[in-house]
Amino acid sequence: PENRLLARGPRMRLDAEAIRDGALRASGLLSDRVGGPSVFPYHPAGLWPEINNRPNYSRTYQQDSGEKLYRRSLYTFWKRTVPPPSMAAFDAPGREFCRVRRSRTNTPLQAFVMLNDPQFIEAARHLASRMIHEAGSAPQQRIAYGFQRCLARDPTAEESGVLAATFEERYAQYRQDVVAATRTVNVGDSPLDQSVDTAELAAWTTVARMILNLSEFVTKP
Repeated sequence: PENRLLARGPRMRLDAEAIRDGALRASGLLSDRVGGPSVFPYHPAGLWPEINNRPNYSRTYQQDSGEKLYRRSLYTFWKRTVPPPSMAAFDAPGREFCRVRRSRTNTPLQAFVMLNDPQFIEAARHLASRMIHEAGSAPQQRIAYGFQRCLARDPTAEESGVLAATFEERYAQYRQDVVAATRTVNVGDSPLDQSVDTAELAAWTTVARMILNLSEFVTKP
């Protein structure tokens, strides 16, 4: 009667930086190095000149490589007129003025970023590789490992069944379409896991992308 045992709170999506860092952490790619200059992670080609199309503007975005691609989002270089698009999709504010509280929207573009941005596809590939090497050989064991890495819980029987069926479907597809499998696993600059069959890695990457795109992954517990 006094609401001591039952309570609820508003659904609160994580900030843009936390979502990116969480994906990199789950995959094992996140760099723990502290300090240093700003870094230039993945960014749509040609966006800076397209936005800053004034005469004599010649500066282009020079993407970093190696560890710099996986630094915490805190260190991402921020151009005031061209903020990182993947963060802007998750309501990261501009820097023209101080903002006390960020807005939190829920749009299809956010799912598009989670499923198609190179940073998240690459993170999914590395998460898939960990699911293969660090879990058992059964699909359910690998799916459970992915859930623990991303959501800190085991999947339900229904969730495990859906993802296992997705793996079988995609595995059959990628065995028939080697070009698509190769294209999927070659997103990002990090080295490819050569110890795993390309079709199998691509199929598990698809499963990992689905886990990373769950609402639970981008929402505060």
